Amino acid sequence: MKLISWNVNGLRACLGKGFSDVFSMMNADIFCIQETKLQQGQLDLKYQNYASYWNYAEKKGYSGTAVFSRIEPLNVSYGMGIQEHDHEGRLITLELENFYLVCVYTPNSQEELKRLEYRMLWEDAFRAYITGLNTKKPVIVCGDMNVAHKEIDLKNPKTNRKNPGFTDEERSKFSTLLDSGFTDTWRHFYPDTTDVYSWWSYRFQARQKNIGWRIDYFLSSKTLDNKLADAKIHTEILGSDHCPVELTIKL
Repeated sequence: MKLISWNVNGLRACLGKGFSDVFSMMNADIFCIQETKLQQGQLDLKYQNYASYWNYAEKKGYSGTAVFSRIEPLNVSYGMGIQEHDHEGRLITLELENFYLVCVYTPNSQEELKRLEYRMLWEDAFRAYITGLNTKKPVIVCGDMNVAHKEIDLKNPKTNRKNPGFTDEERSKFSTLLDSGFTDTWRHFYPDTTDVYSWWSYRFQARQKNIGWRIDYFLSSKTLDNKLADAKIHTEILGSDHCPVELTIKL
């Protein structure tokens, strides 16, 4: 089974930069996207043999997630069921026969860390949510999780240490999440690989210089470790300030 996740940084803009070609080329069983920046009814996007599921933010032009699936889910839910966290369209869960798939767009702590306190609340709620699912059947989480976990996961760790996405607090929460029973699938295959990133600033020619961060993930329940087949980060694919990430798993 082939799974793709991509923060498209505005789906309408990404469609103008070849999204549909990438979608077709990837030939994924499930294709998850974050930061759609859409409201309901703004875009009628369909792909043959795929059903689509959308979660929109209440705020216009902001956040939002979507999942395209060739596999019919048993159930679909939106958000965590916590009002405080469910008005920005950040979460879609598909219950499939053998696992849960969770597409997530984790809140950014923002400049001057003005949203870090909220981010910490989100992290605890999200961890409780997916560990709860994990008691029922295995979980695969994908999306822009807005944190570079280790120094190896970004180009300039020393100068970014207290910046959004690389604070001690965010990194610690990510470690706690993994320790609660999940595997960072890309690091599972490439524990020591450097200079492979999934996001680059639009400023300072960061992508051309490969000054990037790895903040887009596939996490999976540790019980699935023996079923993991491959993980990829498609740095060659343009169209957003993020690139797609991929997981192949034998389920």
